[in-house]
Amino acid sequence: MLSKRVGNSTVAFLNPPSVLGFASVVGKKEGEGPLAETFDYINNDTTFGEKTWEKSETRMQKDALTIASNKANLPISAIQYVFAGDLINQCISSSFSLREFGLPFIGIYGACSTMAEGLGLAAMMIDGGFASVTSAVTSSHFCTAERQYRTPLEYGAQRTPTAQWTVTGSGCVLLGDTGPGPYVTHFTVGKIVDQGIKDTNNMGAAMAPSAHSTLSAFFQDTNTSPADYDLIVTGDLGKVGHEIVTDLLRRDGIIFNGNFNDCGLMVFDLEKQDVHAGGSGCGCSAVVLCGKILNELRSGILNKVVFAATGALHSPVSAQQGESIPGICHAVCLSSKLN
Repeated sequence: MLSKRVGNSTVAFLNPPSVLGFASVVGKKEGEGPLAETFDYINNDTTFGEKTWEKSETRMQKDALTIASNKANLPISAIQYVFAGDLINQCISSSFSLREFGLPFIGIYGACSTMAEGLGLAAMMIDGGFASVTSAVTSSHFCTAERQYRTPLEYGAQRTPTAQWTVTGSGCVLLGDTGPGPYVTHFTVGKIVDQGIKDTNNMGAAMAPSAHSTLSAFFQDTNTSPADYDLIVTGDLGKVGHEIVTDLLRRDGIIFNGNFNDCGLMVFDLEKQDVHAGGSGCGCSAVVLCGKILNELRSGILNKVVFAATGALHSPVSAQQGESIPGICHAVCLSSKLN
């Protein structure tokens, strides 16, 4: 049997799945940021017309899936498997958003790395011959995340300088066995890395070592360097984590030439918007991918991109019990053309 595994952690797809459609749905604050023109739908009412923040997040996923399907000119019923997850306990945003569509659903949890995890698994499903159309979708909401991980907004807690602002947004990608591209060519599955960070208001520092681990593995497995890509983007390390991982990679001799960025730095204007260290949440990397990055890949502005989403694998219970914060990072390589 022909192996598609290269190196220790990476899958190289024999028949790279094509992006058929993609969509990004965001809230008011995200719509005021520098990527506003790249989003498909901006709702200035962050409740999205719903009675609770959790229902608002469910609404975002429904909208993202619907818009992506429409852009792909495919009925939602054509999707054979959906990989979805979010940040709320038991991933209720994903299960509640998909319960009315009647689609085969595979729930996943990778914290803020969920978009890369879902996209990689959806691509494996197609390249393995198990489906012809799959989808990856995720979301986050500032208000649900604050209630879940820190303190409800009504408490009025002061945010630390290292804290990040959870993006209110949802991203969805539809993949197919044939199509116009861009194409998913590689998937590097990350390993859990824990350097003992316990500060839940410093997610960037907690996740940066995992980004270092996965990007190092990707470059080694594929025998490539940053110079081979137009953009290498992590998500969502923010200002603190981006500086840490850049330093860690530099020590290994991996040098970037202006092509290394982070979704948490791209989605907001850190000078004009009060987001402290940048953006975060499952929706952060998802809306940047399904907005700016895939649009520029499809138009030919970008040719090859490494999308490495990061996640902090802690819970309110583990944090309150004094546990450290494990990090994870999964990387997906996308190309505008088939070589």
